[in-house]
Amino acid sequence: MIYYVGIDISKYKHNFCIISNTGEVIVENFSFENNKKGFQQLLDQLKSYNKSEVHIAFEATGHYSLNLELFLNNQGYSFMKMNPLVVHQFLKARSLRRTKTDKADSLTIANYLMSIPYIPNSDLLYNIYTLKSLCRSREQFIKERSKFEVLLTNELDKSFPELKPFFNNKISGTLLYILDKYKNTTHISLMKDYDSIRSYSHGKFSYAKFAKLKELAKESVGYHDDNSDLLISTYVSIIHVFNDKIAPIDKQISTIIKDLNPRMLSIPGLGEISAATILSEYGDIKNFSSPNKMLAFAGLEPSIIQSGTLETNGKMVKHGSGHLRYAIMNTAMIILRYSPQFYDYYLKKRSEGKCHRVALSHVCKKLIRVIYCLEKNDIDFDPSLLK
Repeated sequence: MIYYVGIDISKYKHNFCIISNTGEVIVENFSFENNKKGFQQLLDQLKSYNKSEVHIAFEATGHYSLNLELFLNNQGYSFMKMNPLVVHQFLKARSLRRTKTDKADSLTIANYLMSIPYIPNSDLLYNIYTLKSLCRSREQFIKERSKFEVLLTNELDKSFPELKPFFNNKISGTLLYILDKYKNTTHISLMKDYDSIRSYSHGKFSYAKFAKLKELAKESVGYHDDNSDLLISTYVSIIHVFNDKIAPIDKQISTIIKDLNPRMLSIPGLGEISAATILSEYGDIKNFSSPNKMLAFAGLEPSIIQSGTLETNGKMVKHGSGHLRYAIMNTAMIILRYSPQFYDYYLKKRSEGKCHRVALSHVCKKLIRVIYCLEKNDIDFDPSLLK
């Protein structure tokens, strides 16, 4: 006998029902709070059944289900997370009535669970959640830092327009260090402490660059005053704060991903941060039955429009994780620089008349198929086998 448990997740309380594989409703509706007492009430309802016979499912609702997931995992129960959109479509297919209640939702989840293969949670649960939290926080910090880098660039365009091109249009650590110490063209043109800059840049900032920068500052067409100096100093300080916050996050992500050592790290150009983001959003890739399921999860598969004799492929559906899609697109761009096989595939798509974004989307799809193959078969990347 299999018992199907559907749980409707909300912020402060959860509702669940239990039905047997014969369709008998054993527990129609039970509400418990999102706390230790409530979790124990759920456990009391489940303890009369063999754990191997209990199939639990709930919709993916962000962090609201995290504590319950960890509790169930620690108690030896497996569970399956579902796409809310798919559950909603299942409900629409079963009834034309627009019924949306916690009781109805838990019953819908249990009934849908009965109709699909049960794919329980991965043993990587805690590491996956930790990585997801770290990677998403990192992404947010970088986006916020970028705003101030833009503001700093705008101010430099007025006060020292030659500076950023001198640093290859990048807000590098050395550039920030110089602005932190000297702030404007007048002070930069009179710089004398080359050794401190060379030390900070670990020898990458040569004396020739030092002399050239002083000359650029002396001949600059930029204009600065106390206000621009204040803004530049403020923006530099804020960027330093973000850098200080991002660095330990990067270190922690690196520690976790090295311990997990996913096979995708063997792909040239796919670094630890990218691997951590992809893994944290997908979860255990071995739970996916095909690379097409991974494409759909990331929202990278094209929509299909079919009516009568007409059949066309539309734009990417863009359902699923936007964080994952963003990470895969950026990773694909980097891999093009390191992998001849992926770059040749990109050029092939370009030669077929596809624009850059469309060609890059094909590279993303190929990358996902490769990742699926590596993780599913537990093998490292072999460029000679890439078709």
